Amino acid sequence: MPVPRPRGPVSSALLAALLAGPPSDDAHDRLAPVREAVVEVLAEGHDAQAILRDEDLQLALTVLYELHYRGIDQIDDGWEWEPSLLAVRRSLERPFEAALRARTGHPTCEETDAAGVARRLFELAAADSGPSLARYVAKRADGEQARELLVLKSLYQLKEADPHTWAVPRLAGAPKAALVEIQADEYGGGQAGHMHAELFARAMRGAGLDDTYGRYVDAVPAPVLVALNTMSLFGLHRRLRGAIVGHLAAFEMTSSIPSRLYGNGFRRLGHDAGTTRYFDEHVEADAVHEQIAGRDLAGRPAEQEPGLRDDILFGATACLAVEGDVAELTLARWKRGDSALLVPLGRLGLSATQGGRAPRTPR
Repeated sequence: MPVPRPRGPVSSALLAALLAGPPSDDAHDRLAPVREAVVEVLAEGHDAQAILRDEDLQLALTVLYELHYRGIDQIDDGWEWEPSLLAVRRSLERPFEAALRARTGHPTCEETDAAGVARRLFELAAADSGPSLARYVAKRADGEQARELLVLKSLYQLKEADPHTWAVPRLAGAPKAALVEIQADEYGGGQAGHMHAELFARAMRGAGLDDTYGRYVDAVPAPVLVALNTMSLFGLHRRLRGAIVGHLAAFEMTSSIPSRLYGNGFRRLGHDAGTTRYFDEHVEADAVHEQIAGRDLAGRPAEQEPGLRDDILFGATACLAVEGDVAELTLARWKRGDSALLVPLGRLGLSATQGGRAPRTPR
């Protein structure tokens, strides 16, 4: 990922420390300004919702998590498991997790069998009353808004499936097999050109966008970072293995119909099959995945370990909540005639400055 621009005192201090060079014996001292900034910002009395809107804290978490994926330009990989940096991450994760739990409203389920938990998850997904961003794109979005949609999705979609893959070694038996089956499809069944992340990159190129990994990190608002950070929080902690499978279950249960609408929207705007293939692929695949995810991936762990049931529900409702927040913000801005991005595309430029690949114009 390109080095992002700081959004406040925490991300500014963090990036300054990480860019100063690889960690060494003085790493703890070098991170002192970061710890101080975190204490000062959290002492301001952030409530749950404020933390989920805080551009600075969410960018800091995104930077810290990205060290466990593909890394960040100019930042030494040695920082990934530096104990003093992990302590900084923990100081941010605790209030972040508390905010997510407050946001979800603590859903309940009386049953612990796989079928009963799956039914409850489908009920939660069906009851989700958030705004339909997909329906707006299908019928009303203009070309610039459609491209903004791809930018908003790009931070996750260009590494699609990776946060959920952290759960593979943390599961056993049927849930592990179910996750591997889903992830194998996400990764193109072993064919690089069929990987969903690559299909999304193709959609970006077809819309005249730069498909470089992380290219638009400076453009996306806090709710997009929250959605990304939620997956990483759940995936990187074994104690939250219930939450990550619940998250994936909800993700799959709410993907098929929106994908069809998104594809229709891009076709309405004149894009060809190369651009829409990403969405078209998800219409059929996720209709199958949602059944596997609900019953075998999320339901079976609740049978194996009944103590995971509440976190499974937490992960599912967190997914619905944070994705709904992205949709709500995006639609509110578009309906006012504003850009959904922090920096409109016209000011970002569309050339592939990092990746060296020029974008294609849609046919």
